[in-house]
Amino acid sequence: MFLAFFAIAAIQSAGAEPEAAAIRKRLREDDQALLNAIAPGDKSVWDGLLARDAVYVDENGTIMSRAKFLAALKPLPAGSSGHIDIVEHDVTIRGDVALVIHKDDERENYHGIPLHADYLMTETWIKESGEWRLALVHAYVVAKDPPAIKSSAKALEEYEGRYRAAADLSYVIRREGDHLIGERQGLPPVTLAQEAGDVFFVAGQPRDRKIFRRDADNRIIDFVDRREGEDLVFIRGK
Repeated sequence: MFLAFFAIAAIQSAGAEPEAAAIRKRLREDDQALLNAIAPGDKSVWDGLLARDAVYVDENGTIMSRAKFLAALKPLPAGSSGHIDIVEHDVTIRGDVALVIHKDDERENYHGIPLHADYLMTETWIKESGEWRLALVHAYVVAKDPPAIKSSAKALEEYEGRYRAAADLSYVIRREGDHLIGERQGLPPVTLAQEAGDVFFVAGQPRDRKIFRRDADNRIIDFVDRREGEDLVFIRGK
């Protein structure tokens, strides 16, 4: 009896894997077709694959209904061209629901200038009347570090000192050779790379900026540790 049960289970499992592989292949092809339709603004592809009550969340956090997304889908403007290719695609199937994560590489030509962006898409596909339909999309642009510039040792020394945001929250900046080192109280030191003027960042933390501010005499008085538009102010010399 037990041997028969395990034999049946093995046969069912063996039969399920080719079906799952076929679903994964189909969803990847559909996802690539959706990406191919973005540059020309081809609504028909999206209209055919979106679920009736689909929701699209774009890279700026805007939540759009199916109708709103389709209305916003337009061809790239004159002078622009490009394509988006899937580089990684992962599918987890749970009955009539498929959870998809894919990484995409976008290449755009903007008036002769090459541009590049990486996207991370998370999706929920559902099976309706025997067909897979896209019910939820969340698009995310993978942030990356900006290019860094170099300043003279004398210019970097202007930023040295102790800054404080609260009685128990200080930040010390010192120059080491051709760059600055920043150390927040209780945390290990990091290298501050200069983006532009009085703007610095830490490699690997592209969402954060340290922006130094000056008084009327051009002396640095503080810096704001800015993340997602929110500022933590560190005042110099406190």
